[in-house]
Amino acid sequence: MKTGFNLLLWTGHVTEAHASIIRDIKRAGYDGVEIPLFEGTTDHYARLGEIIAKEGLGVTTVSVIGALDKNPLSADAAARAAAVDYAKWTIDCTAALGSNILAGPMHSTIGHFSGGGPTAAERKRGISFHRKAGDYAAKKNIRFALEALNRFECYFLNTMEQLSSYLDEVDHPHIKGMYDTFHCNIEEKDPVAAIKTIKKHMIHVHISENDRGTPGKGHVPWDATYKALRSAKYDGWITIEAFGRAIPALAAATRVWRDFFPTKESVYKDGLKAMKTGWAKAAVR
Repeated sequence: MKTGFNLLLWTGHVTEAHASIIRDIKRAGYDGVEIPLFEGTTDHYARLGEIIAKEGLGVTTVSVIGALDKNPLSADAAARAAAVDYAKWTIDCTAALGSNILAGPMHSTIGHFSGGGPTAAERKRGISFHRKAGDYAAKKNIRFALEALNRFECYFLNTMEQLSSYLDEVDHPHIKGMYDTFHCNIEEKDPVAAIKTIKKHMIHVHISENDRGTPGKGHVPWDATYKALRSAKYDGWITIEAFGRAIPALAAATRVWRDFFPTKESVYKDGLKAMKTGWAKAAVR
């Protein structure tokens, strides 16, 4: 198991100016950082990757589709083509950073709702999009870790059963899935049992408390969660994703209207302690 921390807690665009935060994450004891991809060039991310590597940290990335003109589910061919171009950009930036995992809800426009559930036509378009994106990702040795979001953030993929079924149909070695404790805490009848549902596709895990605050300070069933991950033989990244109000647009999209923790430092320090303790405890028979 490798421990990571998502830098979205501070910014949506990580630059050299955030090097001190990266160093602090390293000093705290993490194995890596997760870098949001919303803007920038491959040259920018190559330089950032050098900073991260110099600290001896690994790296993963995360991105979303934030605009309707890039929606891969759209009936508009131009929007679907733009979605493929956007996916290629995220793949190129991920490769430039030195990462091989690109996580997030890269399947539909976040925060957009059609007024109904996903249609057969949308599913067909999504599968076509992911096969094209997967073929390009394969050239760069990148794997997508698709994320199902709760019903208040998207309508296309909400549960681990939906995600697993979709990935079965996409059937591409570079299009895989991830488990997120926050979304599963909302959508699953049994969040822990849902780990078994996504097990065959799971290459990434996001650890997030039920209120998006510090892991271990809410009511997510952590002991059972870690035991289930160990039982699933999961040995990849477990990355803390906590949100604050530092990025107004992101705070609005994730409905963060108040602070959930006293300091950002408390999130990554207390969160890591809880994560390591829980993981070690889960190994005890």
